[in-house]
Amino acid sequence: MHENIEVDVVVAGAGACGVMAALRASEDPDVVVAVLEKSMAEGCNAGVSSGSLAAGGTRFQEAAGIDDSARRHADDILAASGDERHRDLVDALCAVAADYVHWIADDLGYPMDVGTDMARKGMSVPRLHADPARAGGSPLMGHLRRILSDRPNVALLDEAPVTGLRVEDGTVVGVCGRQGGNELVVSADLTVLATDGFAGNRALMQEFCAELGDPFHGGVSTATGDAMGWLRPLGADLRNMGACLRHGQVTLHGTRVNPALPWLGAVLVNRDGERFVDEQAHGYSGLAAVVQSQPAERAVMIWDDEAQQTAQHSEMMRESERAGALRSAPDVASLAGALRIDPAVLAFSLRPLPGRRALVGPFHFAWLTHGVLATQGGAAVDAQGRVLRTDGSPIAGLRAGGGVAVGLAGTDSAGYSSGNGLLSAFGMGWIIGNGISSGR
Repeated sequence: MHENIEVDVVVAGAGACGVMAALRASEDPDVVVAVLEKSMAEGCNAGVSSGSLAAGGTRFQEAAGIDDSARRHADDILAASGDERHRDLVDALCAVAADYVHWIADDLGYPMDVGTDMARKGMSVPRLHADPARAGGSPLMGHLRRILSDRPNVALLDEAPVTGLRVEDGTVVGVCGRQGGNELVVSADLTVLATDGFAGNRALMQEFCAELGDPFHGGVSTATGDAMGWLRPLGADLRNMGACLRHGQVTLHGTRVNPALPWLGAVLVNRDGERFVDEQAHGYSGLAAVVQSQPAERAVMIWDDEAQQTAQHSEMMRESERAGALRSAPDVASLAGALRIDPAVLAFSLRPLPGRRALVGPFHFAWLTHGVLATQGGAAVDAQGRVLRTDGSPIAGLRAGGGVAVGLAGTDSAGYSSGNGLLSAFGMGWIIGNGISSGR
């Protein structure tokens, strides 16, 4: 059975970019929006993230005595990535970040503060904003989706995967999809492509990221890269396809531990009990390559009760606890026995580095490996979210953001800065949505 739907805007994907674009576009009550989501139950990358929004020059920073600006934010990102080719895009995203952080907090009623306690790779000052409980991205996305679903001019369709773009004479005029037994044919003046990247597609990962081996996929199962197959025939310019958001703190159960643990004193040792890294010299993404280099691509993270008291409140830790990934031992001898490591070697490895505190038993630990949370390569977009062909011309009728679009890490994974993923997603959704509502 076919169902024909005509709207002003169709959004493919109800993750951070898609929801933000739909929220801002539907601020105009005369704009009718349809959002097609593959599976809310499976989640989105924003939902399994820390929910930390990077923004420079917010009132939260000002209240905390932090001197920051959008320009400083952009300069920090580019210093980490070296990707001057995308300076205009980075500038545009950083310029709107404080606006949507304030809007989410003030207009949409979601509590925010600036995380001076949070790890911040690639940042010269604290600029990650999250709810005070540090509950992660799932509550934030749930809050935004509930608001969106209550809008009378929005149709939010769940379990409705997009199966392709509708194109006429080189212009995108909508999408095809399905829901239940119905084939959906959606016609729209503008199509927003905001599906996830391709980290869950092993064939595409081998094509573009073969040097990573076969990393654990720690993101959502819906990140299958379908959009790459739709964009390639249109001549879209795919850039930085080898870049990923890697994670060096993925448990062998497929969950993650709190990325703040290294800054709370946690120690990493390999399966021989040897400490092989200064844990605070890398963010969780940078740790991935270090863990990959260890025997069997495994490591053990060890922390104590003092660190646990802070770290345990994150949803990541609760998921790891439920999965059985976290264990404990009362003292070094018991810990060494549980890990099958020489006690003398382990005791030596647990000695504090200069300026760090010593861990005190009882101890907590988890076996870790490296993984990929999300890809950072994708379609080239301009500062308005228009998708660009290899000749630089925009594809008419189409905007893109989030995991579909090129990220901010540069040409490889090492250039990723904390908060880049949600900055790309929320920021481009904000830009696209505002462009729709203001253009009518």
